[in-house]
Order: sequence, then C-alpha cells, then structure tokens
Amino acid sequence: MKHLLSTQDLSLGDAISILDTAEEMAAVGEREVKKLPALRGRTVVNLFFEDSTRTRISFEAAAKRLSADVINFAAKGSSVSKGESLKDTAQTLSAMGADAVVIRHWASGAPHRLASTDWIDAAVINAGDGTHEHPTQALLDAFTMRRHWTQLAGIESQGADLTGMRVAIAGDVLHSRVARSNVWLLRTLGADVTLVAPPTLLPIGVEQWPCKVSYDLDETIATGVDAVMMLRVQGERMNDSFFPSTREYSRRWGFDDSRLRSLDTLGMKDTIIMHPGPMNRGLEISAAAADSPRSTVLAQVRNGVSVRMAALYLLLSGDTREPAATPGAGVAAAPSTKESI
Repeated sequence: MKHLLSTQDLSLGDAISILDTAEEMAAVGEREVKKLPALRGRTVVNLFFEDSTRTRISFEAAAKRLSADVINFAAKGSSVSKGESLKDTAQTLSAMGADAVVIRHWASGAPHRLASTDWIDAAVINAGDGTHEHPTQALLDAFTMRRHWTQLAGIESQGADLTGMRVAIAGDVLHSRVARSNVWLLRTLGADVTLVAPPTLLPIGVEQWPCKVSYDLDETIATGVDAVMMLRVQGERMNDSFFPSTREYSRRWGFDDSRLRSLDTLGMKDTIIMHPGPMNRGLEISAAAADSPRSTVLAQVRNGVSVRMAALYLLLSGDTREPAATPGAGVAAAPSTKESI
C-alpha cells in the first residue's frame, strides 16, 4: 500500500492483512532481542503538530524495532512556530530523504493533503487529524478485540474477523477521530457497533454511519455487549457547553463503579472495557473500571506497537507496492516475516 489515511478506505482483506501481519510482529516483542532488520536504511519521520505521548512513542518504538532511522519533529520549538507552512515543512523533510511520514495535525484532512500533493515522495500515515480519523488507533483496538474474541471462541486469530461481536462506543463522539475510524473498521470486520452519547455530542449526519445510535448507556449495556469503549471527553476542543456538568455527564454516560458491577449482575463475565487514552478518571471512566481485570487499556498500548510495526512494514518493505490481491484500497497480501523472526 502507498499510504494509510483512513479506515474507510480499507477492505476486509486489507484490514485482515494488517492485523495478521501485526500478529507476527507481536511475536517479535516477546523475544529477548526485540528487533528485525526489515527497514534498515529507511527513515521514518514523526511529524506531530499536536501533543501526543502514546501515539508518538508507539510509532517511534515500532520504527526502531524494524531497524529504521527515526526523526521526531514537534511543531513547538520548530520553524512552524515562526509561520512555516505544511508544504515547506514537507519539502524540507523530502530533501532530507524521508521514506515515511507519520503525521498528527490539528486540521482535519492534513494527511490527505500531504499524500495527494507532490510536496513529498514518501508514504504517509495518518496519526490523527483534527476530529476526522485515527486509523492506527482503530486497528490496534480491532487487534485487541480480535484476540479477545478468538480466545473466547477457541480459534486462531490469524485470518479471523469480528463477525457477531457487539461493541458499544460511548462518550464524546462529536470530537472523536477514534470513534469515526472504529465505526468504519469494526463494521468492515463484521462487528455490530452502537454509539452512545448525549445528543449534543453526536455529529450531524451520524444516522448515515454504519452503526446504531443510543442515548442511554445502561439500556445499551443491558441489551448485551462484548466490548465497551469509553471515549475521552475532549475539553480542549469544546468552545461551548455540551452538557450541564461533569457530575451529570459521569452519572449518565460515564462507566462508573455501578456499571462495572452491572456487568457481573447481567452475567457478562467476558465483556471487556476499552479506552484509547489518555483517560479522565472519574469523568468518563472510574478508577475501578480502568484498573479492573476487564480493562484492556494497557493491552491496547502494547498492541499499538505491533500494529504500527505492521503498518510501517507493509508500507516500506520492498514488495508491498504491488497491486493488491483483494479489491479495495490497495493493501497487498502480507508477506510472511517468519524467516526474519
């Protein structure tokens, strides 16, 4: 594949190819020497115009485990603060020989703009653009769910999808790029997705998304869910009052201790609790829920490195610019890394 910009572009074959490659990459993380020579001599630039901890470090770890050279670029303290444009920054990186650019930007569509111009001849990975998409976060979420789902079914993860899995995504959907990417990817993988939020935190046109919509978290849980993903309340993106108070939000749409107990009461012993991070403990999720055995928060962080290794490998390894074997966005079947592993 040439770029990874959106989960909406991924076919079922594309998605499973990335997830299967990530399974092989995960095996590298379990070895004493957590490194492959696959991208030796390649340069990956982390181009971040927004603050980030998990995503930036995860991409850096992924690139280094594949033996790539890594350049970290932060807008703060760079020429961007002096007024340098995205075009000038991209052309500077191109002159330095960047092979892949991992970009996080406050403006929705910035990665697509970078990928569609001749400013830079490099693979572009969207690490989050405005309130639009965050494809690698959705892929690591799907990877985490697939491992859980296949373990329950007693089958191998390789080649599996999420058919029949019921997923609730609750919280600040309006400002969440994670929610958008997850809805499209999870539906492609066969999951049944329900968005849960107050009406003020749902985007215009959500009824056209391939999912159900609910305003009642308790009702959604009672109908049966296999995974509950809580979204962070993004106060930094809010310029108005979207709910009466944090106390009311937590009571009606937060995953608190009582909702954690209700999973046991309802007999949902295998339901997992997810969060893309960072968490506002006590607001959208309680400390007890975040730290419970049901929580996959740390597993998501760990799986993020494997998924991002897979994305970089498929983008930059020599034979992945071949036409895709399955119809869709153009992801070639994952070459086996077992010989290197």
